[in-house]
Amino acid sequence: MMPTDPGGTEADVAYPEARDANLANWEDRVPLHTEAYGLERYRDDPAHLSQVVRTDLDALRRFLPDGLAGLDVCHLQCHIGTDTVSLARAGAARIVGVDFSPAALEAASALARELGIDAAWVRTDVLDAKAAVDAALGGDQRFDVVYTSIGTITWLPDLARWAAQIAGLLRPGGIFYIRDGHPALYALDETADGLATRYPYFGDGAPLAWDEETTYVGDGKVASTRTYEWPHPLSEIVGVLLGAGLELVALEEGRTLPWRFAERMVEREDGDFEWPGDDARRMPCTFTVVARAR
Repeated sequence: MMPTDPGGTEADVAYPEARDANLANWEDRVPLHTEAYGLERYRDDPAHLSQVVRTDLDALRRFLPDGLAGLDVCHLQCHIGTDTVSLARAGAARIVGVDFSPAALEAASALARELGIDAAWVRTDVLDAKAAVDAALGGDQRFDVVYTSIGTITWLPDLARWAAQIAGLLRPGGIFYIRDGHPALYALDETADGLATRYPYFGDGAPLAWDEETTYVGDGKVASTRTYEWPHPLSEIVGVLLGAGLELVALEEGRTLPWRFAERMVEREDGDFEWPGDDARRMPCTFTVVARAR
């Protein structure tokens, strides 16, 4: 959701149609994001990691004392690969990026090649990730870490199916990590002068339809403006992971975001954003879940 007023009205649309609209929108975002994501920083500094991954690695150290060193990592909904190559630079022995956008994976692959990073890329709807990764790479593919972060699960209607993909991709004892926008944040009116709810916190299976020419970064505009997103309460997110047989090992809530959800938010020195004043104590920005495969 963006700090303008692009809609957010309930829509009666089947998932395949909604997914096609979302795909067209994300395809349009790729050239804008390859310009706005600061790819030159990765080229100029071999040690550079994305701000998203730096934050997530700090959170993961409690569960992975040696970090990602020597581990096989699968990154779901990887977009143009800046976080994926950052995970590789952080020590992953093997990295696989998964996304539904051909243009995004082409950009990700080109970036990895340019940086000398050996990565595999799998194009699929994340709801079919396990079968697609197995088909692309051969055999029963399992990973020590399955990772997804920021701006991911609101695009999905069926989180139980999503959780089943994660469980299928993890080795016994493997870690699943997600940090994403907090469902309470997404219920807010992003155009209001204060903290006021506008959108549903609980989902009923119907997506919200949005029309927006701009994206969360950069100055360009997309041609395919229509997108669909599904609200998911925190209880659902945790519940589907438990239902898929994973063990919950951490649930945390954060006060910063890597994008400006509302114009009132204040940019920090590290490039993240936070609510001003006492609102930082009143409203979470993100949730983080860490779960382990049994």
